[in-house]
Amino acid sequence: MILSGLDPSGGAGIQADIQAVTALGCHPLPVLTCLTVQDTKNVYNSAPVDAGLIEQQLACLAADTPFQAIKTGALGNADVVDVLVRFLDRYPDIPLIVDPVIKAAGGGDLADEALIDRMRSRLFPLADVITPNGVELALLGNSDDPEKAAVQLLSGGCHSVLATGGHGTGEQIINILHRENRRTEEWPLERIGGEYHGSGCTLAAAIAAGRAKGLSLENAIDRAQLFVLEAIRNALEVGQGQPVPDRSRTEST
Repeated sequence: MILSGLDPSGGAGIQADIQAVTALGCHPLPVLTCLTVQDTKNVYNSAPVDAGLIEQQLACLAADTPFQAIKTGALGNADVVDVLVRFLDRYPDIPLIVDPVIKAAGGGDLADEALIDRMRSRLFPLADVITPNGVELALLGNSDDPEKAAVQLLSGGCHSVLATGGHGTGEQIINILHRENRRTEEWPLERIGGEYHGSGCTLAAAIAAGRAKGLSLENAIDRAQLFVLEAIRNALEVGQGQPVPDRSRTEST
């Protein structure tokens, strides 16, 4: 089950999630949370979907269709978080993968302070893992030091924080998994070119697909990273901004 926003460029958001989980052998149940004015360069405006309608969609789907994981992206507003938290109360054993989308790569806002506070206080403690990029980690963890920011989030109730390195520099992208009272784990990836529109969505969706198939969190991250690397290697020049990962390959296992 996917709750995310619509990116009209097709690079990020719910289309990226649908493509990724489908390529990895899962069937997506997509629920739109917000509409955006967006291209491959930036987000210029957004409008949330009515939270009551989302609540009806979740209830309708759950009554009809089994699901094995939930993935979130841009959530629109704080009311949507409240709806989702009420829904999750009935499914405590379903893995929740939260991509805490706050800002577009171009700087456009996708979350206000109320939404950020509600995610931090109510949604993050329910998540199997959250997957912030460097900018999101600093904002959410109130520190420019990635280690301190991750510790702050863990102390606030997060079970695990996968700090993604796609917005950094250097020859490798290093994604680091932080968990309380456990050693950090690192996943290095070859850095190919610059930044890519929708790579974070793709990674979180691929992790959710792995968890839906019964993989451990670590194995799901392993598999997701290989998928993202392949998608980036074959990235598409869709518009005038960032290239879009090609998530079209399929995988049956």
